[in-house]
Amino acid sequence: MISGSCGSSVGGFIDSKVETIARLAQWRIDNFGPYPTRRSEAFKLGIWNWYLSVDRNRSLCIRLYPEPCRITKEQPPFAKFIFRVSNFGPGRRSYASPVFEKVLRTSEDMVWHVDGTFQGRLSIDVEFLEVKIFPINGGEPSSIWPNKEMMFHAAKSGLNCLSRMLEEEIHADVTIKVVDGIIKAHKAVLSACSPVFESMFLHDLKEKESSLIDIDDMSLESCSVLLRYIYGSINQDDFWAHRLSLLGAANKYDIAELKDCCEESLLEDINTGNVLERLEAAWLYQLDKLKRGCLAYLFDFGKIHDVRDEIKGFFGHVDRELMLDMFQEIITLWRPA
Repeated sequence: MISGSCGSSVGGFIDSKVETIARLAQWRIDNFGPYPTRRSEAFKLGIWNWYLSVDRNRSLCIRLYPEPCRITKEQPPFAKFIFRVSNFGPGRRSYASPVFEKVLRTSEDMVWHVDGTFQGRLSIDVEFLEVKIFPINGGEPSSIWPNKEMMFHAAKSGLNCLSRMLEEEIHADVTIKVVDGIIKAHKAVLSACSPVFESMFLHDLKEKESSLIDIDDMSLESCSVLLRYIYGSINQDDFWAHRLSLLGAANKYDIAELKDCCEESLLEDINTGNVLERLEAAWLYQLDKLKRGCLAYLFDFGKIHDVRDEIKGFFGHVDRELMLDMFQEIITLWRPA
């Protein structure tokens, strides 16, 4: 398999829509019929509408391109991605492309030439590893992920004051002990964010008398990020790097908004390397949306084949009820329509 040029045809018969989840786009073609060329319906990723097209002669030529329009001309996507093409039925075969990384403006910018014979139903996957957007006025491109609208607004003066209270330990009145250090904080701020913390200081519990909170399941770094969230000074990179730890803390201390934010974020970049871990986290913390997303990625999009080596170890320790949910997905998938 090599990438190359196969002419300039981007027309042809328009086939079924492209299904998307997280950073994966999947186009299923039931039958080529008499048409040598197929083009998908548009699918949305970032600010662009995208298309897939395929030409079938002696081999397959697969194209990926954004819709030609003013947005694409002014701010073309800089994408890093891989293709995978599979056929269905007995003797399932799958071909994966190298990792491509390029600016995409037209249908001629990305053509993957697949040497192989494909009959019957096909599945063409595009997994976007990164997509960047160029500023209108020039400059370096920046990632469209994570979704900035989902995250926190820039800290205003009041939040800056809270941040300074944390960093400089101004009138701190509680000590948090973690596995590898201690951090000073403020009972009032913790209580305002978490009903669990509020209960500790409201009732005659040991935390109220000693002004000491033991958190034996977080590192100093992760706890610092949690506190920066509570004090309104967390940055995007810290949030992204500590999402699973923050999710565990949000569940433990009943910080609902943080828990929701972590769930939405973990849905954004599901891939074969993390889907089982995220499925287990979704089960542990009762995150139905994340669980459904992981199960859809594995079964509806057929990625269960790509994690078959990891499944045995996963089933060796995972909760039985989660195993039953997965088997139910298999039964549903195989049930005749």
